[in-house]
Amino acid sequence: MTDSALRARARKRAFIRGWSRFTRRVRHLVTAYVSPLGWTALALAVAGLVLYLTLGYVEMLALCLVLVTMLLAALVLSIGNTSFDATIEVSDRRVSVGDEVKVQVDIANPGTTPTASARADLPLGDEHERFPIPLLAPRQSKHTTVTFRAISRSVLPVGPLTIRKGDPFGLMRHEHELADHFNVYIHPDIVMLDSLHAGIPRDLEGNPSGDIVDDDLDFYGLREYEPGDDVRHVHWLSSARTRTLMLRQYEATRRTDTSVTLDVNPDDYLSKDEFELAVSVHASIGVQALLEDRPLYTHVARTNLNPRNPMELLDACSAIEPDFRDRRNLAQEALAATPDASFYCFTVGHAKPLADIRRMMMALPPSATCLVLQTSPTEPRTLRRFPDFTLATVNTLDDLPQIMGALR
Repeated sequence: MTDSALRARARKRAFIRGWSRFTRRVRHLVTAYVSPLGWTALALAVAGLVLYLTLGYVEMLALCLVLVTMLLAALVLSIGNTSFDATIEVSDRRVSVGDEVKVQVDIANPGTTPTASARADLPLGDEHERFPIPLLAPRQSKHTTVTFRAISRSVLPVGPLTIRKGDPFGLMRHEHELADHFNVYIHPDIVMLDSLHAGIPRDLEGNPSGDIVDDDLDFYGLREYEPGDDVRHVHWLSSARTRTLMLRQYEATRRTDTSVTLDVNPDDYLSKDEFELAVSVHASIGVQALLEDRPLYTHVARTNLNPRNPMELLDACSAIEPDFRDRRNLAQEALAATPDASFYCFTVGHAKPLADIRRMMMALPPSATCLVLQTSPTEPRTLRRFPDFTLATVNTLDDLPQIMGALR
């Protein structure tokens, strides 16, 4: 291939690349600036022109001219420099229900030419805070403070900030996103407890618990062999002396692992307020366990968590939502994740039948302490003891310290 042919091919490739960049830029400008309403107006203008040329309808020509005039006016009104810089800061990213949150929005003009007036849109969860941005001279900035109150427990996304420039007709638009988005964690209400020793065996890591079992670490004594016993625990020296098979017995040792499970099935709750009460009870028990340096495992629907500190637990509680797929037998999930816990605590709704509660408690190990906290905004605080577990009715969050104190 000759040099001229190679140069011609290179020029052709350069032209194709340049044309592709140009068409991409045009498509970007068209899609970025023309709104769906603008496309509708353009389509009506073209249809009016076609009807005038084919059928001679003067009214269609008038419609076409009006729409074209509006499109041209919208294009002129939407032109302007919107090269802003923006930052978003919040007073506190972790708050409680009822706290006031302040969001500071700083918008600056980093260029050397004035900016056009525009509008800012700041998403706050499902709500939007909109405010105008005036003309900004070079290096000038605008500071806006948005204040809102945390009404309910949630993980509230804030941002990103959207800058919009358009026309009064809504035919043209120019918008782009500035600043990053972040989450504000609205924690549930909790109540501080004196101690979780009530309802939990007072055994430290590996210390004897007082229960006598056939297999553990701390030797306790001997007993006679019974059919079915494991011969590995036979004490042969004592068996030779007594001429009867004697087995070693041990005093059970347990860790103070705490398993806390929350029922999130909406069918078990009478109202949204009762569900929020259950979340607060669940969080209060977990926070107290962490404050006492107890290993904590939480189970909510299909989410198992081993939080390292109260803040991590409260962040997770902020995101709890009702789930119809939650298992009816909560003990299955708790046992699968923490089979060796010394304390199992379940928080359930008022509509969960007592028969279901008894059934799921039967699966838990008899050596562990089991507590069921049943929320009920219509019944007074009560405490009932069953052979395998303790059932407490929680009417308000303030009942929880008294219930845990009564379990000492």
